[in-house]
Amino acid sequence: MSTNDKHVLVIAEHDGQSLNASTARTVHCASRIEGEVHVAVLGKDIDSVAEEAAKIEGVNKVIAVSGDHLADPLAANLAPEIASLAEDYSHVLGPSTTFGKDVMPRVAALLGVNQVSDIMSVEGERQFKRPIYAGNAIVDVTVPDGVKVVATARAASWSQAEAGGSAEIEKRSATTEPPGHTRFVGLKAGGGERPDLQSAPRVVSGGRALGSSENFELVFKLADKLGAAVGASRAAVDAGYVPNDMQVGQTGKIISPELYMAFGISGAIQHITGIKDAGTIVAINKDPEAPIFEIADIGLVGDLFSIIPEIEEQL
Repeated sequence: MSTNDKHVLVIAEHDGQSLNASTARTVHCASRIEGEVHVAVLGKDIDSVAEEAAKIEGVNKVIAVSGDHLADPLAANLAPEIASLAEDYSHVLGPSTTFGKDVMPRVAALLGVNQVSDIMSVEGERQFKRPIYAGNAIVDVTVPDGVKVVATARAASWSQAEAGGSAEIEKRSATTEPPGHTRFVGLKAGGGERPDLQSAPRVVSGGRALGSSENFELVFKLADKLGAAVGASRAAVDAGYVPNDMQVGQTGKIISPELYMAFGISGAIQHITGIKDAGTIVAINKDPEAPIFEIADIGLVGDLFSIIPEIEEQL
């Protein structure tokens, strides 16, 4: 098979047990490109993940690549294997999550092509739209004929492909060796048992107005009652209230939950970029002129330290 065969390879994001929702969103994007859609699941002991991928509607084939050095999500290990698989495809797509932003540029570099980032619309086999300038402008990108397309799909722009597929699963052994310059040390998640920020249907976020990491516990408590993930503005992260993996916005995570609640967040353009695709945006801020009220579906001017307890009482 050559790059002219117009088949799309989607790189699955998973935790070794189940798929991240970003995979089904990327499949939705891939389905808009002419050709079959194959999903690559890389890891170790990944049979259950491969079976889950095979059930996504629109997937024609799942390639399950197993290897000891693929057990952990280390881009230095994954990228060479993906680049090897990519030789048989015209397009290689990953999600624009932290995982995809880590892995896909390495894949593009190994293949000697430029990456198309954050595809929000497919206009043709090699024509895409993507946001620039913090989402203030949309640019048309065309990849020349004969050049392999390596891209990330902007997860917030695509709904999840439905379940109901029954793709075949092809099992392979890894063909690459781990590099000697990189090793996996560990993976820590700060969210505990809360939903993943990038795929959660409900997100509660706090800003600098909370004043301290201790006060941020108000946001955590409300999120737990709602079964929501927790996010934060860059100002809250920079102030040290929460770790940077909770940052929402242009330089953090771009999300599209059904419900987004912002407490004490003024609404800088960089933050708005990360949430504008949310279904319903609820903003609580004591400043009636806060920019976030311009895009909020529901706005409440008031003291968050009084309002959060009142909301909890109603739940």
